[in-house]
Amino acid sequence: MPAIRCRPQCTFRLEPDRRMIEAIKLWNEPNNLSHWDFHQDPEWLLFGEMTVLAAEQVRELAPGVPIVLGGMSPIDAHFLRLLDSHGVLDHVDIVAVHGFPLDWNHWRLDEWPDRIGEIEAVSPKPVWVTEVGVSSFGADEVQLFGLRRTQELLRDRVERVFWYSLLDLPPAWEATTRHRESEGSSYYRHFYMGLVRDDGTPKPAISHFDPSFGICQWFHFEDHRIERAVKWLRRMGVRKLRTGLSWADWHRPNAQAWFDRQMTMLQEFDITLTLCFTPPSRGRTEHYTSPPEDLAEFAEFTREVVERYVVPERISGSVPSIGSASAFTTSNR
Repeated sequence: MPAIRCRPQCTFRLEPDRRMIEAIKLWNEPNNLSHWDFHQDPEWLLFGEMTVLAAEQVRELAPGVPIVLGGMSPIDAHFLRLLDSHGVLDHVDIVAVHGFPLDWNHWRLDEWPDRIGEIEAVSPKPVWVTEVGVSSFGADEVQLFGLRRTQELLRDRVERVFWYSLLDLPPAWEATTRHRESEGSSYYRHFYMGLVRDDGTPKPAISHFDPSFGICQWFHFEDHRIERAVKWLRRMGVRKLRTGLSWADWHRPNAQAWFDRQMTMLQEFDITLTLCFTPPSRGRTEHYTSPPEDLAEFAEFTREVVERYVVPERISGSVPSIGSASAFTTSNR
């Protein structure tokens, strides 16, 4: 068979007749200062232009793959109207929202249908809930209640729901937020969002998880937890997975080797792939939330990812078995 069209060191192998990428999501929470520095872009004009440029690359290379607008957090119809005025909605297929009413949002859990309705009133695009979750910070019973009630509210309301997350964040790591300890207890909730504790033991809520829902699980660079995650996803019967590739990490040494390994191990799942985070060296300021100096560079990154993982020409090659020493790197971030 012909070789995959990508960089020469590519080790990713996609099984014949398999399309693992169900959708491409452009950025994450663009109206959240922890993910996009809107002080540098107060009208989101830079974000809008960057998103359109990236969407055009997806359309050219993979016209059948849906494009998802980076999930809003908070859910804000006014923000969506603003992006629509910039022409962004003409270039995406799906609008995404994120909500955590029992941990961070200032609205009640039972308001989920109304919150989705507010977005549907602004745009005819389908709405996906690409992150929803409840922490076990206060008690495991709170997470169990929140999971069961969320499933009742959203199961028949939207086409796709991704529960955040499968694994607790290791306590030695940092959560992706600008404010960190200044958030008080809110910061530490980031470390208790998983259905599986950092020590590998399951929480009570996991036995009530509906596998018709998807899981949102981020993997850090050379994340030692990926083997554990794949085992749990299989055990739970999960088919839909939302994860991401960091543009910032793409600039690390050996980045493509790691991402090839990650995507090979995850290819049995139907993936909504999120692309986000500016390399600090390419930003207007040296931070992963900064708008890039050259907006077209994010589009170039998007093109590389699509060519590498979405529309490669199929070649033969076996998938590393879970538990194999060659399947992934065990070093920490």
